[in-house]
Amino acid sequence: MVGVSGTAESTVESRTTVLSTRLDGLLHRIDAACEAAGRDPGSVRLLPVTKFFPATDVEILYGLGRRDFGESREQEASAKVAALGEYLAAQDDSDIRWHMIGRLQRNKARVVARWAHTVHSVDSERLATTLDTAARAALDAGERSDPLRVLVQISLDDDPARGGVVARELDALADRIAGLPGLRLGGLMAIAPLDVPADSAFARLATLHTSLMARHPEATELSAGMSGDLEAAVEHGSTCVRVGTALMGARPITSA
Repeated sequence: MVGVSGTAESTVESRTTVLSTRLDGLLHRIDAACEAAGRDPGSVRLLPVTKFFPATDVEILYGLGRRDFGESREQEASAKVAALGEYLAAQDDSDIRWHMIGRLQRNKARVVARWAHTVHSVDSERLATTLDTAARAALDAGERSDPLRVLVQISLDDDPARGGVVARELDALADRIAGLPGLRLGGLMAIAPLDVPADSAFARLATLHTSLMARHPEATELSAGMSGDLEAAVEHGSTCVRVGTALMGARPITSA
């Protein structure tokens, strides 16, 4: 196991038990939300958010059948990608998919384009253009085999300072992404504002997503819902719930 000595085996076993129990509970919770919404449970994917947690947790979850992992800080994510490389090579398996879910600075685009399966937080044409350049360079260098899948992050309170494109600019940004050869438009991502009921926020998101798919039928992903509001997101069509605390526990205290 990555970074684990023999003396730490009992700690790893304990953490495995905790994560396995929480994962089972979370999957049942998602299934119940799908049933309540009249949806197929297989239509909603769990994206464990492993930011702030060690690579050993990712390895444990991988062993529990998870293949998608969400990170929000490039430096931390890149270190985990490198740490898991040796483990995956030993498993003769490389089907792990890393998702960048946090706000992304354009100067980090080249690095992220090397390892990210999906970037959930594209909210400007400048970032899209930078990611396209980075993805094409990674393709040319053999560092990735497919275009970079991106989601448009949309603001549900029309305050771009919190991240996300405002609704009136969605079509233009989506059209731009769809025309970039290094990128693949996957759909929408949003975070429910703290001062708006989740049900209302996600109802608006569903309307925006329907409009986007009328223009771009391939943009089927709807990344919405977290630990506290995933039921409302599933009710309104989320296909990917991004869950950290309910699975991983409270964030570890760091000096960063």
